Amino acid sequence: MTGRTAVKLSSLAIALGAAGCLNLYEVNIETPIQSKIDVSAFQRVLVAGFVSGGSKAVDTNTETTRLLKSQLRTKSDLKVVDADPVSLVAEVDKRRQAAGEAATPDPKDPNALKIKDAQDLQPYEAIFNDTVYWKKIGEQYQSPLIVTGTILFSDISKSGEQTTVKPITDATGRSSYNEVREMVDKKGYSIVPKFIFIDGRTGAQLYSETYNQEVLYNSSQNTPPLSTYFELMDKLLPGFLNTLSNQKIRGVRTLMK
Repeated sequence: MTGRTAVKLSSLAIALGAAGCLNLYEVNIETPIQSKIDVSAFQRVLVAGFVSGGSKAVDTNTETTRLLKSQLRTKSDLKVVDADPVSLVAEVDKRRQAAGEAATPDPKDPNALKIKDAQDLQPYEAIFNDTVYWKKIGEQYQSPLIVTGTILFSDISKSGEQTTVKPITDATGRSSYNEVREMVDKKGYSIVPKFIFIDGRTGAQLYSETYNQEVLYNSSQNTPPLSTYFELMDKLLPGFLNTLSNQKIRGVRTLMK
């Protein structure tokens, strides 16, 4: 069917409807979105904790564990295991020291941030492939689906052009407005979580997905880091939840009768 023919038929339908030959009515519809992994074999989900870093302003291990547990209780059919987050950083550090590797943090500065960026994360990521370790954790909680991973919450700053509208008063006293482009400094935060889903029965990874979000504010604006953390996580939660459970998109379709 050509575009011109389709337009004619559409116009005819509208004309007939206007003449009383057709009734137009709206129907609410739901479009299902399939979950990314099959969780039908699990009855429980354990949010075990995260390897976190980037900033000391927010305890992202504790906050992310608490937030995901809260979301899963209301938006998942799985029973959420009530357990404190595991300190994966401490577990890996213990292993590294036992192997004779350099102690972390630097003994000269015990308050130094252990994990500042993605490069610092690398030595810690091997723990997610330790099937024996995760199977042992799974046995403690009746073989649940385990949610873990890494999360970097970091300060960022950028400079760039911004268009602003400024009032201008001419010699006669009349006011007008003019668009002005100027360089501005902005600061904010970025968040890069990697969610890893592990089978608590075997300790094997089932799926992983990485997200990346950031937000910038005027350099003069004072925004609490924890508030920004929740603002950024709010954007990521739908994608996380869709990994575990089927979602539905609601809409309206117009039908003719």
